[in-house]
Amino acid sequence: MKIIGTAGHVDHGKSTLIAALTGTHPDRLKEEQEREMTIDLGFGWLTLPDGEEIGIVDVPGHRDFIENMLAGVGGIDAALLVIAADEGLMPQTREHLAILDLLQIPLGMIVITKVDLIDDPAWLDLVESDVRAAVKDTVLRNAPIVRVSARTRLGLDALLSTLSDLLKQKPARLDLGRPRLPVDRVFTMSGFGTVVTGTLLDGHLSLGDEVQVLPSGLAGRIRGLQTHKKKEEQAQPGSRTAVNISGISTEQVRRGEVLVHPGQYLPSRRLDARLRLLKDIASPLKHSSEVKVFIGASETIAALRLLDAEELSPGDESWIQLELRDPVVAVRGDRYILRRPSPGETLGGGVIVDAQPKDRHKRFDNEVLKSLLALMQGSPADILFEAALALQSAPAIEIIKRSRLEDRTARLALDELLADGRLVTLEDGLIIAQPFLNELLAKVRKLLDDFHHQFPLRRGMSREELKSRLKVSPRLFNPLMKHFAKLGVLIESDSLVAVPGHQVRFDDNQQSQANALLRKFAQNPYAPPTIKECKAEVGDEIFNALLEMDQIIAVSAEIAFRKQDYDLMVKSIREAIQAKGQISLAEARDLFETSRKYVQALLEHLDSIGVTQRAGDYRKLST
Repeated sequence: MKIIGTAGHVDHGKSTLIAALTGTHPDRLKEEQEREMTIDLGFGWLTLPDGEEIGIVDVPGHRDFIENMLAGVGGIDAALLVIAADEGLMPQTREHLAILDLLQIPLGMIVITKVDLIDDPAWLDLVESDVRAAVKDTVLRNAPIVRVSARTRLGLDALLSTLSDLLKQKPARLDLGRPRLPVDRVFTMSGFGTVVTGTLLDGHLSLGDEVQVLPSGLAGRIRGLQTHKKKEEQAQPGSRTAVNISGISTEQVRRGEVLVHPGQYLPSRRLDARLRLLKDIASPLKHSSEVKVFIGASETIAALRLLDAEELSPGDESWIQLELRDPVVAVRGDRYILRRPSPGETLGGGVIVDAQPKDRHKRFDNEVLKSLLALMQGSPADILFEAALALQSAPAIEIIKRSRLEDRTARLALDELLADGRLVTLEDGLIIAQPFLNELLAKVRKLLDDFHHQFPLRRGMSREELKSRLKVSPRLFNPLMKHFAKLGVLIESDSLVAVPGHQVRFDDNQQSQANALLRKFAQNPYAPPTIKECKAEVGDEIFNALLEMDQIIAVSAEIAFRKQDYDLMVKSIREAIQAKGQISLAEARDLFETSRKYVQALLEHLDSIGVTQRAGDYRKLST
């Protein structure tokens, strides 16, 4: 699931556009509805033309609520920069655009709204030209532009189609097995208790999981999960998720805290980061300045330590250390935004390179600066791991080639990653990234569990069907199945795959039908009902279950025998041939006092499995 977010100046039609697309207005607060202005985050969802369901975060456009906007925009996959046709670029448009660029939101599109208010096409062309000039040095430089009217619905189909194409460029978020949900809303539901919402990152949450709220450290348990108001057993990375928690009251949780699995994250009061200042800030930024820091949904005050300068001018970059008033939960690679507390102004932002620095760094220390640069670029292990993630599974030589590391360095990094379990070696020399392996493991379990639930009378899913539904390369499938079998996740038998412990079991009604059919076989053991007659009487599922349980043996597409009758017939054929050296079809028919069609099917079956071989009109035992 992917999440998009709106951005743009106040009253440019963001919320109205979302209402036109989803049928639900995102402004939920009474004050928002009275003032016709978004104050806090709003949420919605819609289904794209290709059937994909996406979440929407609608953010405030008014400068007074820019910090509420920052709480919602960090976890999105794509941005809709909304610009009203009658006003064009405005101050908050430019500030929101700068924030999207600082956060490096990977995808985006530009929506020119309220085109029904403009009669002159040349004016719209001029607005587009201004927009292109404004975005040319940002992440939206190549963003498509769509003209729409929420009131007349002009262009909405084109917007959805363009958005669908755009999101296909964004792969699904990987499950790294370490979920974190930055909390952007906290409320109570009658009869349920505390509910928190946010965009789930880096892992999945499941019903019954023990969870912890950081930085407070409060512990609870998940009693309910919802995505877009649908109950879920498991919430996936990248989804807008509502979590009903037991053991924690609403008064104990606030926006900006993070819901995690216990023991996987540590709060920090100090961060090392790379900072880029915006080019149009009002005044230089000095060492030891007080700043507001926004990471995920959190906001706190920090003292800014410039590590390689006394002050920064607009547009400058620097290594910084932030000493935070309140602890936050962050990881290397997270993006952040800095604002001046008073007067309020977005200063810049960048990327965290160390979320748990051990020390307060000495300023202007070349060794410290070299270390930070290496962290930003990534250690050899980090670089190799990113290459493995991109390839998902590949031989070591392919991963090393993609990483562009020197061979000896890459080999040492590979040993490190294999030793700590971030990479796993499969048979046939394939190496797979642990997050991708976890993702496939969860998918295989779900596919098999769903199959057993849907077809309880089948021993398992065919390998070919599982390979088709798992959608992995043929090169990966066989080693993957062997690995999962070693882990005890699945068992394979006769080209079928099942979860360990699964058994075909009839309910009372099914068992009664099966017993009635088997009695008919017993009444005429050598001339039983045909397969067509059997299926007409008990249905395909019960009959196929009897086959899989070896209570019935099919010898052709039309003929089957009870297992005990089949075994006796095979034994009798063997003994007859051993006594006379051979047996004809007519002799076999007389042996069992049955008709030609039954004996012919049996003898051809025995030929096919290598018990007998045909010699003219006779059968002999295979040698």
